[in-house]
Parts: sequence; C-alpha cells; structure tokens
Amino acid sequence: MRGLSLLALVIVLLIVGLLASRQTAVIHAPTNVIGVPASAPQGNGREQSQQIQQQYKKALEDAVNQPRPELDDAK
Repeated sequence: MRGLSLLALVIVLLIVGLLASRQTAVIHAPTNVIGVPASAPQGNGREQSQQIQQQYKKALEDAVNQPRPELDDAK
C-alpha cells in the first residue's frame, strides 16, 4: 500500500513540475499587447515605456478601427 501511495505522489509531482515548466516558458516569452511575439524595446526605461505605450495605442486604435461585420436583415 505504501508503494502505491509513493508512486502516486511521484506521478503527481512530475505532472506539477511539467505544468510549472510550461508556465514559466510562457511567462518569459516576450509578447506585445495582443499576444504576438515582439522584440524587446531598446533604450532606457523612459524610452521603453514610451515604446510600449505607442504599441498599446496602435493596437487599441487598430482594434477600434476594424470594420464591423454587417448583419443580414431577415424580415
């Protein structure tokens, strides 16, 4: 019975370790506002902040300016 408990514990720890490693891989991948990989901003902190703000503003404007799909009037 103890062998089975120990085996179950080892399997659970392996699964948790695998999930944790996948999660950290996703966290460390640089992405922009919409989740597309982006290059790291260059320059000092102020320049990086301005670049990120510009990327965010552009992504927001692109999302707002997308044409809305037309609905069919079924009467």
